[in-house]
Amino acid sequence: MNTSPMKNSKLFRIISLLSASAIVLSGCMVGGSGGKVQKGLSYKLVYPEPPDEPRFFYERTITSSVDIQPLSDMDRLRISLTGEKRTGEGMAKPYGVAVHHGRVFVGDTVRQMVMVFDIPMKKFFTIGLEENDGVGKLYRPMGLEVDDNGNLYVLDATAKHIVVYDRDGKFIRNVGNPNDISRPAGLGVDGEGTRIFAVDIGGSSTDNHRVLVYDALSGERLPDIGKRGKETGEFNLPRDATVAPDGSLYVVDGGNFRVQKFSSDGKFISTWGSIGRQRGQFSRPKEAAVDSEGNIYVVDAAFGNFQIFNSEGALLMAIGERSNTAGPGLYSLPSGIAVDDDGRIYVVDQFFRKVDVYRPAALEKEEGYSLGSASGEVGNEDDASAPSVDPDSSATE
Repeated sequence: MNTSPMKNSKLFRIISLLSASAIVLSGCMVGGSGGKVQKGLSYKLVYPEPPDEPRFFYERTITSSVDIQPLSDMDRLRISLTGEKRTGEGMAKPYGVAVHHGRVFVGDTVRQMVMVFDIPMKKFFTIGLEENDGVGKLYRPMGLEVDDNGNLYVLDATAKHIVVYDRDGKFIRNVGNPNDISRPAGLGVDGEGTRIFAVDIGGSSTDNHRVLVYDALSGERLPDIGKRGKETGEFNLPRDATVAPDGSLYVVDGGNFRVQKFSSDGKFISTWGSIGRQRGQFSRPKEAAVDSEGNIYVVDAAFGNFQIFNSEGALLMAIGERSNTAGPGLYSLPSGIAVDDDGRIYVVDQFFRKVDVYRPAALEKEEGYSLGSASGEVGNEDDASAPSVDPDSSATE
């Protein structure tokens, strides 16, 4: 599984011929709260731009169930005859994202559920609306993570516990006591599904700025990692945690504008980052993800991008830019990020109510778990079902 930025001379020559700097997109792509993408605008589809060799390609955007479910012959005929618009189940206020073998899990804090977009199977379903005495029901899903078997872990900011489901959304168990955590934020899980790392963002009135650790199988609470402070191993408004393949834990220390690295047993190893507007610095870091080679991806809501670092904290590249207009690689309020086993990157924007997908240059278009064309029968068409919401109504989110 190659997920770090890599050379691909054949693709590079193709892209160089297609565009000197950017490719113009037009059509009916929907940008959620931001409306349709404006025609005639130029968007980057290759990162970095020529003449540098490409490392990632913009592949597709998911805004609703329409984007993964193909048209039937009857639907196609009806639309051609009536001119009606396709509608589907859209996002209201997405936050976190997790991916397993092409199945994309997106937590929606307004719709109080996890929306599941299965790209290879071209199907859509939801998780967390169960009403069986509250078992498995979600109220405000924030952090999402999957283990190597595809089990889904959801940190519920209202219920203040972790809900565990199997890959198909069947409830398995709850982990954590609601009295343990003050303000749930992000979530990390090791690949074996044995350890859960729940981030407590704390607040001005509490010193509970920390990472809670649980035995994922027994639910036993293990020793916490960190406390409030500015020294190494301490946190100020931590936002998220992610676990690398070697077991290392990375924590987004939001209020200290840095990422901290710990061993699997919670011992501090290293840190990088500072406040600022330059590459490699942070302004409003939120979620993080890690790929199979140990590179770290950090979303920054103020920059409107995500930055990629190696395991030692060296900046590799940044993708995306802040914008009030919806489009590929354009973000108004990015929040969640995930990297799948193929190295595809999935980025959530709350305001535009979308998930952008990027493919590493080492991976062919039809290669890997997320098979299927990024255009054609399953496309971004008008979606009238998503409610209008305030995109930044929560201080925690």
